[in-house]
Amino acid sequence: MIVDAVVLAGAANTGKLRGISDCTNEALIPIHGRPMVQYVVEALNGAAKVGRIVVVGPDELRAALQGTGAVLVPSTNSITDNVKRGLEELDSERMALLVTSDIPLVTSEAVEDFINRCSELPGDLFYPIVSKEVNDVNYPGTARTYFRLREGTFTGGNLFLALPRVVLECQPMLERVFAMRKKPWQLSRLLGFSFILKFLLRRLAIHEIEERVRDIFSIKGVAVITPYPEIGIDVDKPSDLELVTSALKR
Repeated sequence: MIVDAVVLAGAANTGKLRGISDCTNEALIPIHGRPMVQYVVEALNGAAKVGRIVVVGPDELRAALQGTGAVLVPSTNSITDNVKRGLEELDSERMALLVTSDIPLVTSEAVEDFINRCSELPGDLFYPIVSKEVNDVNYPGTARTYFRLREGTFTGGNLFLALPRVVLECQPMLERVFAMRKKPWQLSRLLGFSFILKFLLRRLAIHEIEERVRDIFSIKGVAVITPYPEIGIDVDKPSDLELVTSALKR
């Protein structure tokens, strides 16, 4: 299965990284003299199962993408609009990999492994999760946000695979969920009290999450356990940048 890729690189550098880099865009923050987005595009280019690469971001990224073959699409301040802009550049009937630009440790092997695992499963949307044990072995002491399920303790990845038309059809609901992300009570009403209760009691299973995604979005979502923790290590604070800088030096 050959897929296309959309790299979301529209985030302005106005958060916790602003104090250590004056770059206007997070994707341009340098690591060993190279913009962070270059590591992500390089990994995608090295994956034999990735075809076209579209980067959604400001015009300042153009120089960083020169020679990569990636197509730059202008970004907005809305992440859902940026997803839409990137996917509209692709074939709606060919699976697309949506990737954030702040995972410079991601490798071609990790990308290919994820695509291979997805190709063996029926579904409309695939999302990677990484176990805490795998993270602790490979990157001990790394601070990540974990959630406990019946099968174990996991953190989410920073990419997912889906048919572009499926994502575009679900955009209104995705915008609603995104707007509720910092309003837990509203989100819990959408998900359902029994769902939230099971999660709090650590009795929620992966298949139950997949079923809830199907009920809300009318699509078959699949959680894919990946052995590559690099997919889940994003750079959104100084300690993350220190971690990836050290790892990439090795």
